[in-house]
Amino acid sequence: MHFERRAGRNIRNSETSDDFITLARVVKTQGRRGELASQVLTDVPDRFTIGMRLQALPRDANAPRRELKIEDLWPHKGLLVFKFAGVDSISDAEALVGCELQVPSSQRASLEAGWTYVSDLVGCTVFDGNREVGQIEDVQLGAGEAPLLIVRDAGRKVFEIPFADAYLDSLDVQHKQLRMKLPEGLLEANAPLTADEKREQANPSQESFEKRKRRRPFAND
Repeated sequence: MHFERRAGRNIRNSETSDDFITLARVVKTQGRRGELASQVLTDVPDRFTIGMRLQALPRDANAPRRELKIEDLWPHKGLLVFKFAGVDSISDAEALVGCELQVPSSQRASLEAGWTYVSDLVGCTVFDGNREVGQIEDVQLGAGEAPLLIVRDAGRKVFEIPFADAYLDSLDVQHKQLRMKLPEGLLEANAPLTADEKREQANPSQESFEKRKRRRPFAND
């Protein structure tokens, strides 16, 4: 599987009908010559190269994209530092903090046979065996090895399901269906607390205290 995040805003320009894909997000300035430290949102090896052109999408929804050319790049403390042509000072760089660095989806990297972009999973319906779980709303890269599928069911309940090979049965991107074999209890463990459960955690009642007390196999001194 590979990860390249489709742009949150489905913007199309006048010259092409292609959507844009976000490959990185600018986190902060880095250095005195306009360098920018960015969070990488693709796991395609060597995705960025010197001379590559990226489109910087500002956080302001009304602001236009700005084309940037990579002059240099290097990793630093879990981030990737870019030096863009024409961005030569801290003030120049500050204007780009928070931008998404994108390419048209037509430039998405080619994959080897049998590999799938995780971003293609958004909108797929997830099945656990014959049970329909819900629809994938987002895919998140976390500290774990497998990306997390954010799945919402018909009752608006949200589940976080690891997209691990061990759980995967079949994937039909064309028909937007993902079939999995999930361990027993995984969905319940990853379901969010209900409103009543949250209130109970914040203000445990005497009744719940007594129930927990009766379940204890020992007593305090």
